[in-house]
Amino acid sequence: MVQRSVKTIVPTHTVLEGGGFKVRRPAAMGSLMSPFLLLDEMGPVNYGPKEAIGAPSHPHRGFETVTYLLAGSMQHEDSAGNAGDLNPGDVQWMTAGRGIIHSELPHPDFYDAGGVLHGFQIWVNLPSKHKMMAPRYQEIPEPDSPTVEKDGVWARVIAGECMGVTSTIDTVIPITLIHVKMEKDAVLKQTIGADLNGMVYVFGGSVKLVNLPSVRNHPLPLGFGVKQQVNDGELALLSEGDVIELTCDQAAELLILAGPEINEPIARYGPFVMNTRQEIQQAVIDYQNGTLA
Repeated sequence: MVQRSVKTIVPTHTVLEGGGFKVRRPAAMGSLMSPFLLLDEMGPVNYGPKEAIGAPSHPHRGFETVTYLLAGSMQHEDSAGNAGDLNPGDVQWMTAGRGIIHSELPHPDFYDAGGVLHGFQIWVNLPSKHKMMAPRYQEIPEPDSPTVEKDGVWARVIAGECMGVTSTIDTVIPITLIHVKMEKDAVLKQTIGADLNGMVYVFGGSVKLVNLPSVRNHPLPLGFGVKQQVNDGELALLSEGDVIELTCDQAAELLILAGPEINEPIARYGPFVMNTRQEIQQAVIDYQNGTLA
């Protein structure tokens, strides 16, 4: 097993999205980490009564959106007739494919009462052969979303596998997406396929990746290893390998993500992600003509 190390630390910055809600986003995300185009941490923000905002109707084509809520309550609705609520612990995996128009707004009860909203939206690119596939939704409510807890580590397995527990999400391409909470001094060893890009996003406390250098014919002393720290609000892009070992000196919370290098041209215009400018222009025409979805 080859242990991965931190290759690059990417800082985050705060931007406004949708109707004006604040998100924390790693800088230059789309150009650094295939297949992930976007990693938005929504909040946490404490809304007063009738202050909460969301993203009114907007189109998507050519990729997937993953919405994972930690606090608050939202409602979604789309051009295919799907509608539902998102509550803490719920996961919505939407494959836009050839096109869909949807909205993500505060639940009316949450809007009236106010409260803390916190969650994530992640954009996953699709290979060219899947960009025009039929749209689909996978909604996993919190009680059905698999979790595991062992030796001071709790994990929700949104996609992929962790500590012997496997996600129920059917992904178009191989994806790992795990929400992890670690108690002080806990240790997690997580396998990540050698053919996948890997990264760690910390949004509470800090974690350290233990990297054991390869030393032939020389046993390593107990506890030997280079520890590389990733702090709150930092995205760590990982080196090649097939396993990571995480430790923490304090309680920490993070996402582990991995996926394949698609290695295709990316043409992007707002909510459309295709391979060529001509395909983007067609998406805009289809949206204007009402034939996108």
